[in-house]
Amino acid sequence: MIESTEVWEKDRVFVRGLASSQYSISEYRKWMKTHPRVRRWEDVKWSGGPHLFHKMQVITPQTMPIQSVFMHLEELAPGAAGMNHGHQNEALLYILEGRGHDIHDGKRYDWKAGDVMVVHNGCVHQHFNDDPDEEAILLVFKAKPLFLFMHLLFQKIVEWPPKEPPKGHEDWRPPADL
Repeated sequence: MIESTEVWEKDRVFVRGLASSQYSISEYRKWMKTHPRVRRWEDVKWSGGPHLFHKMQVITPQTMPIQSVFMHLEELAPGAAGMNHGHQNEALLYILEGRGHDIHDGKRYDWKAGDVMVVHNGCVHQHFNDDPDEEAILLVFKAKPLFLFMHLLFQKIVEWPPKEPPKGHEDWRPPADL
């Protein structure tokens, strides 16, 4: 089942605490050995919709023994747009499937499968799928945990995607095999 935008409304842990009374290298090494080094896509559920779907908790300090990288997957339905938003941390987006464009601080950048795109610090941006019939899938990498650890907290949704599905794709769902 696909969840709503609750992922944006819940508390999320981006960086584990470093309290001297609760933390030691040996404890951290034990913790690392008990957590997976491989994460299966099928273990991460899709959320969001009907325009923008996410697999948000792919790689985070909560899910794997890692402190500095946050990775998630985004799927834009045919002809859909994501949320208009900004965040303090930079992001690298690898376009797995589809074609579209982004608007970064008012400037347009076209992209297609195989491209890598950079979203700079503090940039207000939005992703658009330009194909009226096929999805677009973007793999997103961020150093978000490090930025949050340094108390660089700015993150803002300027405009949510529409709640109505894209016309002609009322029953659209992200791929079940990804």
